[in-house]
Amino acid sequence: MKNKFLLVMLTVLFTVLVACSNEGAESKKDGDSSDYPNKPIEVVVPVGAGGDTDLNTRITAKYLEKELGDSIVISNIEGSGGSTGIKEVLSKKPDGYTALAYHNAMLVNNIYGLADYTAEDFKYAGIGILDQSNTFLVSEKSEYKDIDSLIAYAKENPGKVKVATEVGAMTHLQILEFQQKTGVEFNIVDAGGASEKITALLGGRVDIVPTSLGLVKDYVESGEMIPLGVIAEDRLEGAPDVPTFKEQGVDMAVDKVFYWAFHPDTPDEVIDVFSDALEKVAENEDFIEEIQKNLLTSKYFSSEDTMEKLNNITEHDKEVYDNQ
Repeated sequence: MKNKFLLVMLTVLFTVLVACSNEGAESKKDGDSSDYPNKPIEVVVPVGAGGDTDLNTRITAKYLEKELGDSIVISNIEGSGGSTGIKEVLSKKPDGYTALAYHNAMLVNNIYGLADYTAEDFKYAGIGILDQSNTFLVSEKSEYKDIDSLIAYAKENPGKVKVATEVGAMTHLQILEFQQKTGVEFNIVDAGGASEKITALLGGRVDIVPTSLGLVKDYVESGEMIPLGVIAEDRLEGAPDVPTFKEQGVDMAVDKVFYWAFHPDTPDEVIDVFSDALEKVAENEDFIEEIQKNLLTSKYFSSEDTMEKLNNITEHDKEVYDNQ
């Protein structure tokens, strides 16, 4: 009888232990972030493959995987100027396993009235890459080779200089600001994405393409394209012969920031883990060397600094848009 009672008690104890174990496992499965990450992280890039957003995300992700100790899966979800992919992130469970990798264009969508979300609708792990190589490009056949000659021609021929952009693009705001600063009037053409704009310039269908210098450095090195200047505070280390717009009398400077964002309900401890990893990546010498090839700067911004930076950019861009 005594042995039978002992057997029953052991059985009950075992059942309780299994139940507790399963409950703990289920709790961890349902959102315990103490060992984050413990499975692959999906990173949504809200534009197509091949552009600078996709390329910079994949480069950074390669180094982030080593710091986080888990894999990162890139999903290109394009559409509606980035809104489709952004809304996909906001629709997912806020557990840190779906992230957004994007840049200033998210802010432009709201300013243009194309989206109802703002920078305040996310939590940020930070910024890892700063692009200060924004430029106006002309073809080798262009009659203007610098900002002064462009302004002189545009003032004598209002509406004749065709400048390429795309709906919802931050390049559109650059064009608007240039017009406001110089008093010229361009013919602004919606020419599509980066590759379409480059094709249009080389084919002589547009006169100017605003883009990042690092994206077209091969065309610049071959002489097929000529940068009229960089829209930055200082000349780029990787392109010291290209003057800034400011040097040429146009007071403009643009920072294109590549950030990592999460659903606003994501636990702070998850954001901290990802942010710490991003900071280590930004300090990695191999990472720095790799992105410098594309004329980019490794610059880490904390979660709080990222929000402040995006809010400042939004304020500036809204002023430009309202003054058009």
